[in-house]
Amino acid sequence: MNPNWQTKKLGDLYDITSSKRVFKSEWKRNGVPFYRAREIVKLAKQGYVNNDLFISDEMYKKYSEKYGAPKEGDIMVTGVGTLGICYVVKKDDKFYFKDGNIIWLRTKNEADSRLIEYAFKSDVFKKQINDGKGATVGTYTIIKAKNTSIPLPSLDEQKRIANKLDEVSEKVTKAKDNAEKNLQNSKELFELYLQSVFSNPGKNWEETKLGDAYDVRDGTHDSPRYQKEGFALITSKNLKRDLLNFNKVKYISEKDYKKINDRSKVDKEDILFAMIGTIGNPVVVEVEPNFAIKNVALFKIPKEQSAYFLKYFLDSRFVIDKMMSEAKGTTQKFVGLGYLRSFKIKLPPLVEQKTIVKKLEILSLETRKLEKIYEQKLSDLEELKKSILSKAFHAEL
Repeated sequence: MNPNWQTKKLGDLYDITSSKRVFKSEWKRNGVPFYRAREIVKLAKQGYVNNDLFISDEMYKKYSEKYGAPKEGDIMVTGVGTLGICYVVKKDDKFYFKDGNIIWLRTKNEADSRLIEYAFKSDVFKKQINDGKGATVGTYTIIKAKNTSIPLPSLDEQKRIANKLDEVSEKVTKAKDNAEKNLQNSKELFELYLQSVFSNPGKNWEETKLGDAYDVRDGTHDSPRYQKEGFALITSKNLKRDLLNFNKVKYISEKDYKKINDRSKVDKEDILFAMIGTIGNPVVVEVEPNFAIKNVALFKIPKEQSAYFLKYFLDSRFVIDKMMSEAKGTTQKFVGLGYLRSFKIKLPPLVEQKTIVKKLEILSLETRKLEKIYEQKLSDLEELKKSILSKAFHAEL
């Protein structure tokens, strides 16, 4: 460590405490904003919060006069949920907060709060908050906050470093925004082309129903007993953008596997489609399957049709939007087997289907190449941000 720097504890730099308790019965629909940990997280991420909890002006006045209230330069830190997320209080802020949820670092003007805010985003604090075990503990307490240590230079040097970090952070944020826009644009480009294909059918395209053109089934709706190993049971959660994800798959016995497959055996070149929750994510089965399905639609493709043409149709935004708008259910949206069978589609001859699929696959490949480039750029920018923060607290900035 730089000899001009000293290791300090937050308890030496701030008066660390919490708020006077406000009971739920004292919450109001208007008045002075009342924040919990979730509101502090939103403030930290976006700089504002659409708050729906308040306390009366009278209570705020009473508590602020007797116990104090957050003022400019104070730091509010989440002590539950996502730990260590902090917000530096601005000049015109006026709010109160929930005790036990939020730790209050009351400034003594012995540290630059902007730099301390950056410290909470760096490994300097994260390792201490997480106990050095790599996983967050249940709470970040006042005692733990007081004992959280940080290497610091003089106050003037702190301000210089904070200004430098502000400058770099602004540039990184702009670069990330541009990369995210480019990523979104690349996805929208493919979606626009996809939509144009199905919204401008040729004169030789014939309108029919999915149930007439394909054998449409669904998986079991029962809940078989799960076990540590056996045959995989695929649900909508396992359908992830053109592929089957077995990471969190559950397993069933051979008896249940055979019973489910008597109703809805999956074969190679079939299409699986999520019917419940996240509607969509069609996947063409490209290998010989050894799994069963639950609450998933199954499209069996006849020889005169292309599986991938149907896959692109089911993946198009206008189809998903229509299904979502017509889906049943309140807490969890779903489309039924009867609905899918009666859903209309216009189909060209098989030769034309294959030609369209080839064009879509070429464009899809190019789109994904662009996506990987922008995703890598976002990852690199995140690593750059971490590197700069590390340098800042090792006297290298």
